[in-house]
Amino acid sequence: KALAGNMLYFIGCGLADHLDITLRAQQALKNCKVAYLDMYTSILAVETDTLTKEYGVEVVVADREMVESNAEVILEAGRNDDAAFLVVGDVFGATTHTDLFLRARKAGIQVKVIHNASIMNACSCCGLQLYRFGQTVSIPFFTDMWKPYSCVSKLLDNMEQKLHTLCLLDIKVKEVSEENMMRGKMIYEPPRFMTVEQSLRQMLEASKGLEKEEIFNEDTIVIGLARVGHDDQVIAAGRCKDVLEVEFGGPLHSVVVPGETHDLEDDMMDLYWVGEPREGKVE
Repeated sequence: KALAGNMLYFIGCGLADHLDITLRAQQALKNCKVAYLDMYTSILAVETDTLTKEYGVEVVVADREMVESNAEVILEAGRNDDAAFLVVGDVFGATTHTDLFLRARKAGIQVKVIHNASIMNACSCCGLQLYRFGQTVSIPFFTDMWKPYSCVSKLLDNMEQKLHTLCLLDIKVKEVSEENMMRGKMIYEPPRFMTVEQSLRQMLEASKGLEKEEIFNEDTIVIGLARVGHDDQVIAAGRCKDVLEVEFGGPLHSVVVPGETHDLEDDMMDLYWVGEPREGKVE
């Protein structure tokens, strides 16, 4: 049974900064005593102090350890007062957010979800139709000891079915290195954000390792995205070898691999084309 009078809001913050929040969310935050911001599954291009000022409520950064291991702090805030859990993009963009939502419901805490745009739908800025996308693929950082080529298998499956693929690129925020972890030292590494170039080189490596180069190779058409939703967003489409040469700038980056396209999608991609023209394209 839900407790009366108190509410834990799950609020999507959008893609870029404090200006992306919805009017409905602004109204909800006026009633909140505190707001916890997930900053390890994605990032906003604005400091926490600015969010506190603009949202009119104290914004506390919730790192991986808090959300995954010490979530009771967030739940307790919603049990005693109105509080908010802020997510970059949309609310249910990661399984940890769903887990927190379920825990709140099971604890009898009233919850309300306020949605927003995320890369899952904003990736259509490149001109590809959302209903033609297949499975979304997460590309992790490869290491010398760990190269999960299987992450590219979903991409290859989509391509064989002529479906588009959104590739979400890895970020590492407040991570401890394997060496320090083995030594019991909680020393955090500097943040790392995978780039379009890094992801494409890993995809090429994985495709070769899986002996699927006839499906994904340097001549495969790809689209690189950077800082979607920001004023300085970058979109570049072309053959993989040409997109590899593009300077996309700061994070966050994503990659889209087109499947079968129709004329309208081709016309949109042509707006962002780099390198040698597409086959059959008249300049």
